[in-house]
Formats: sequence, structure tokens, C-alpha cells
Amino acid sequence: MTNMNNEGKWHDVSCSDSYTFVCHEDELILIQKSLSWTEAVRYCRENHVDLVSVDSEKIQLMVTEVLHQASTAEVWLGLRHSCSVGIWFWVNGEIACYHNWAPGNEKAVDDCEHEMRSGAVQSGGDRLWISLPESHKLNFICRRTDK
Repeated sequence: MTNMNNEGKWHDVSCSDSYTFVCHEDELILIQKSLSWTEAVRYCRENHVDLVSVDSEKIQLMVTEVLHQASTAEVWLGLRHSCSVGIWFWVNGEIACYHNWAPGNEKAVDDCEHEMRSGAVQSGGDRLWISLPESHKLNFICRRTDK
């Protein structure tokens, strides 16, 4: 452990002293289980924080970094469509403002009467978002930290 003294200089402290500490771990983790969207949400909430909400290009780049480990062609995101209001929203409650949709997928929700649609990201190619029935069994990305 190092500590900064009053003069702004670093100095060592005794190894036997106890201090609080900070650990760094990746904020996102790809889970290689193939689950439905609802099962993926439950798994993330029980074992980590939640299914990932991609609300910026920065988070999308972090998603892209973990996709190489995927064993399915698509991977669940925490994105869901509301047929009653006609909007996409994240599991964290935010409306999807940042978009990375594959052409034709953002509006591909005409089949509302059959099954809820949720958002996934392609694990290969351009890694764009697609709309899929929530019963599909896919890998998924959990958030590990509550940031």
C-alpha cells in the first residue's frame, strides 16, 4: 500500500497495517449458458447485477469486447419491446435512446400478438442489434457492477 503524505509525496506504509482497498474487475461478463431472455434476466439478477443496458457507444464497445467468447450467433441484451406503447426500453428502466440496430430490426415488432420481442446483439459480423422472440435460447451479457 502506498499513501500520499501532506507534502504531496508518496511513501510506503507497514505491511502489517490494515486499510480499505479497491478491486477492479471487468464491468461486463458474457455468460455462455443458452437461456431465454427472461431466464437470462433472472440469472444476471441472482448472480451479478442485471442484464446489460447499452445506453452509450462506450458500453457498446465493452459489449463488443466480450462477444468473442460467445457460443451462439446472437447474445441477449437487456433490451425489450413494449407492444402496448410501441417503444424499446432497457431493463434499467431507460428508453432506448442510443441505437445500433441492424437494418429493419428496430421496427420488426409486428408480431406482438404471438410472443414478446427482446433485443440481442450479433456475436459476429458488424455486431448490430436484432429483434428476436424472447423464447430463443442465447448466451447473454451481465453487468457485474452497479454503475
